[in-house]
Amino acid sequence: MNGIGSYGLHRGTFRNSYFAAGIALTLLLAVTAKYLAMLPVLGIMGQLVLAILLGIGVRAAAGIPQGVMSGAGFSAKRLLRAGIILLGMRLNLGDIVQAGPKVLALAAINLVFTLFTVYGLSRWLKIDKRLGLLTACGTAICGAAAVAAIAPQIKATDNETAVGAATVAILGTVFTLVYTILYPYMGLSASGYGIFAGATLHEVAHVIAAAVPAGQQGADLAVLVKLTRVAMLVPVALILGLIESRRERRQQSLTLADGLAEHCITESGGSSDRHKLTVPWFILGFLLMSGINTLGMIPQEAAADMITLAYLLLAMAMAGLGLGIDLKTFGHMGRKPVIAGFIGSVGLSLLGFMLVHWFGLA
Repeated sequence: MNGIGSYGLHRGTFRNSYFAAGIALTLLLAVTAKYLAMLPVLGIMGQLVLAILLGIGVRAAAGIPQGVMSGAGFSAKRLLRAGIILLGMRLNLGDIVQAGPKVLALAAINLVFTLFTVYGLSRWLKIDKRLGLLTACGTAICGAAAVAAIAPQIKATDNETAVGAATVAILGTVFTLVYTILYPYMGLSASGYGIFAGATLHEVAHVIAAAVPAGQQGADLAVLVKLTRVAMLVPVALILGLIESRRERRQQSLTLADGLAEHCITESGGSSDRHKLTVPWFILGFLLMSGINTLGMIPQEAAADMITLAYLLLAMAMAGLGLGIDLKTFGHMGRKPVIAGFIGSVGLSLLGFMLVHWFGLA
């Protein structure tokens, strides 16, 4: 082999080694986050949140070579979609239907209220539209997992995704602690408190942690109501994907109107992109896995293993996002989303508390 060919081979080997090292680093951070989440206090934050924070911390402490970041980026994008698909195994659509119309109405009202409130506050605070949407969806649906699922639909950047996920994670942790402290003074039954927590808290991990004082009955109801909100991720993602696709087509039409020769583009085949819809295949995969779980096509033990793998892949994705953001960027981008998310979360808690009483679920 000549010198040039040998150089190219070695360079490709090094590139592949760095790429693999990036994936391995996200795996290491994800596993570390899982074990840290078993500790009493850190358990409230959950594996996904801790994985983001570990990624941010490693980058701040040591820096990450560009080659390694390519592997981390693979985890943040590709493994993210695989994790979302497998996460569908957590949903049993039959349980959600059996929960009754009141629980479904409660979850839907809270979701719509929070989406519009947080997004409206974000626009008022002049937060970037995509970051505002991510913060709103994360607060309204299921925290970091919702942010990660919605981000590709609206073409959010890695920085926006990481900041949005970290924002709702921090707020969810704070509200979990507040709920636990206030539980004895809320005047809710164990089941009422479980429904309230499931309908208003951000992450599944937050709901589980906050529902502990209500015992097994309260915890079971809390998770059921929370998963009802998680199921609403599918229609929200589909709607946002459609809106983004229409926005892109409108922008292309305006560009053509400004002087591009549209007939030339049509003849060259370029206009076909104008009618291309964003296909959220991973969201459809999420729904498909939910259907498989609902029909009992996979044994419970295998389903549990798939859910564990889903959270591992999602944690690797969150670690990859964390590795891609520095503290200066988060400090610059994260303040206003925290304000919008906090006000929206307070409103969500108050509305959820009132609805639990109005629907006779207290």
